[in-house]
Amino acid sequence: MGNNERMTEYERRRLENIKRNDEMLAALKIHSKLNDLSAVAAKRQRVEGKSYKRSPVKKPKTESPVVLRRSLRTRGVPPDAATAKGLSDDIDYEKQIKKTPQLNSYSVDRKSPREQGPLAMRDAYTGDDGLDQKLIETLSCSQKSILSEGDTVPCESIDNLEKSEDFETFKGRKMLLGAVNVDKLQLKSENIARLVPGRIMSLKFFPTLDMQMVVVGNKFGDIGFWNVNGMKDDGDGIYLFHPHSGPISGIVIDPYSITKMYSSCYDGFVRLMDVEKEVFDMVYCSEYTVYSMSLSPHNIKSLYFSEGKGGVNMWDVRAGKSLLSCDLHEDRINTIDFNPENENVFVTSSTDGTACIWDLRRMNADKPTPLMTVSHKRAVHSAYFSPTGKFLATTSIDDKVGLSSGANYENTSMVYHYNQTGRWISTFRGIWGWDDSSIYIGNMKRGVDVISVPGNRIVATLESDLLSAIPCRFDVHLYNVGMLAGATSGGQGNVFPRELMCFQDSGLNFRIGIVDST
Repeated sequence: MGNNERMTEYERRRLENIKRNDEMLAALKIHSKLNDLSAVAAKRQRVEGKSYKRSPVKKPKTESPVVLRRSLRTRGVPPDAATAKGLSDDIDYEKQIKKTPQLNSYSVDRKSPREQGPLAMRDAYTGDDGLDQKLIETLSCSQKSILSEGDTVPCESIDNLEKSEDFETFKGRKMLLGAVNVDKLQLKSENIARLVPGRIMSLKFFPTLDMQMVVVGNKFGDIGFWNVNGMKDDGDGIYLFHPHSGPISGIVIDPYSITKMYSSCYDGFVRLMDVEKEVFDMVYCSEYTVYSMSLSPHNIKSLYFSEGKGGVNMWDVRAGKSLLSCDLHEDRINTIDFNPENENVFVTSSTDGTACIWDLRRMNADKPTPLMTVSHKRAVHSAYFSPTGKFLATTSIDDKVGLSSGANYENTSMVYHYNQTGRWISTFRGIWGWDDSSIYIGNMKRGVDVISVPGNRIVATLESDLLSAIPCRFDVHLYNVGMLAGATSGGQGNVFPRELMCFQDSGLNFRIGIVDST
């Protein structure tokens, strides 16, 4: 009481305010909520797993020659310029200049990817020394293809599949079909890897059974490979190449020979990585930007790619010439996809706000007419046929995923999905799973939404505390139902499978992860 009596009015009011504020904070449970947020932040710690390693390229040091200056007196020469021959030194400078050490013969005088012509894989490799040969050996020793060119009968290297009950289902198909229980897909920290620096633009699975390998391309022209089952001594199975000078717009693997892979770039180059020849060969060079690329599953002799504003080029790979070149859209074409059941039908998506279905038999260079047009209010970033070819899925920046069906794809319904990725994240592209029932697409909450086609809505979301960025690009394994690969705009990828599944992330470095449902 004595202390209260001696306090001034100001001090008493100050204590009352402090007490009232403490009671208010206690009622709002601020301190408990702060503890909860701290716990969540601790779970969100970045997982440090497998990662690419760049080979250090040291700049050669230029050393100036050491000049020993000695006076005429110390050299015993009379002070006569004619006799002493001036102040010239008697030491040979050439012997004082040390030659620049050569760290790697190809690291100093490496051919630039901007140059036209073939680029040796050894010159394009930027990872640890010697590991490029490990990739060449891995691809060469792996089964060349699950199918033999010209038929649909599996090669002798897949005898186990031929003896299985699923062989009749597989025979005659380009892809195994099946449903997946998404609730069993999980992500493990040991199945996350950084493949390339920067934003990932393209992602593909190698179509093999005996090896699980993913290839990605980023905005800097790098192409990264990851052998999921690679050993620690082999750099965790990660191999980094730099065959292009700009963003990788497309990656296509020959389904009958995995030692051949096409890649396109914004610099207008299309290259063929031929593992047997150990070279990134030049297939095509354009003065325009190449925005997308596709290889018909029915005719691997023809390569299709878009260039400039709305143009498409059909290129004969063996003859090395253009078979058809025409303008299909008013703006850039973002994707080209072929119908798996009809070799003459393909679809293009464009920034002009449309996705158009075309028939090769009705195409001409003057006035090509689409069979069907799916319209959106804004740019369409992808359009893909379902595994059976009966449905078409389009993804647009107007926050819609379009689902088209019918004999001529005339029935179109729209599913709302927030697709505003902004400038620094690769655009969302919804892809089909292993049947016609579901579509997988990334979301802005670091998850993967699963859209049900029969239900016309989002029915599930794949989430994990290990995801440190927004997943943007995906691909499914053709012959392993339940294996999904995904990557982020920042270089991180993750894998969710029923047995194995890959998933993509949008951090500054690509990571990829594998999830086992067992």
